[in-house]
Amino acid sequence: MIISPETALREITAFHPNGDDLSAKSQDLVSGLLQYSENPFSRHQFTPGHITCTALVLHPSERAVLLMYHHRLNRWLLPGGHVEPDDLSLRHAAAREAMEETHVQLGEISHSVLAGIDVHGIPRRSNEPYHLHHDLLWAFRASSDWIETTEEAPRVTWAKEDVWKAHNLSENICRAARRTFEA
Repeated sequence: MIISPETALREITAFHPNGDDLSAKSQDLVSGLLQYSENPFSRHQFTPGHITCTALVLHPSERAVLLMYHHRLNRWLLPGGHVEPDDLSLRHAAAREAMEETHVQLGEISHSVLAGIDVHGIPRRSNEPYHLHHDLLWAFRASSDWIETTEEAPRVTWAKEDVWKAHNLSENICRAARRTFEA
């Protein structure tokens, strides 16, 4: 594993939720996971869960974010997923997931910022118990508005704020997007 819990903890600690109580609570939970968990990046650690990374991709010229319709959960989400052993950093994990799931072209990955933290439950599946995803939302700017569907994302779209509610985006994602646009 290239990413160390210590490095991740420094990035989590540097995040400022700016009055967002849910993000602050999630920040505390992720900090505890990184400090006291044996394998915080392993998708096979179900108690107390594991780190995941999500890409909050901003349109290159409009106030819109990239959404994908998740093939298993049947809902609109940001692209994202599990940390892989060869990911160079947590931001690289989020970028990889966005590019794999939507084929979006991202600007400079090193310019990404931690835009939000969200700990949420994942329903039980045949081979996995109910568990928590300790999700880190990394903001990127797309270098092009070109996106395409994939097996994991049968629908993709650029969504402006006036349609976020119609896409049933969680309030935590909406707050992270607003914070990023206002930064």
